Amino acid sequence: MLKSLLQDDAGFIVSAELVLISTIVVVGLVVGLSEVQHAINSELNDVADAIGSLNQSYSYSGMSVCKPGGCGAEVAGSCFLDTTDDCDNNQCDMSCDRPVHEAPKGHKI
Repeated sequence: MLKSLLQDDAGFIVSAELVLISTIVVVGLVVGLSEVQHAINSELNDVADAIGSLNQSYSYSGMSVCKPGGCGAEVAGSCFLDTTDDCDNNQCDMSCDRPVHEAPKGHKI
């Protein structure tokens, strides 16, 4: 019985094919998901640039109510000027760093 079990290779070809096909599928998924990640980061960077380019400055003048007997209510005006923030208008790259050389731990190139 042990001899017939060792000589039985009926499922070997199917197993090898499944391993090869699953390896190709996994490699394809890793590459595909990496490209999806870069595309999503690029689109989110575009959305952030669009929001950052909006001018959010505002101002309003004050008002007061004055009658012949004197002034009553009064509200002072206000003003806010929007300035450029970090990463506005595509000033920084959010997708990938440049490749670096390999070196032993603790050594800088």
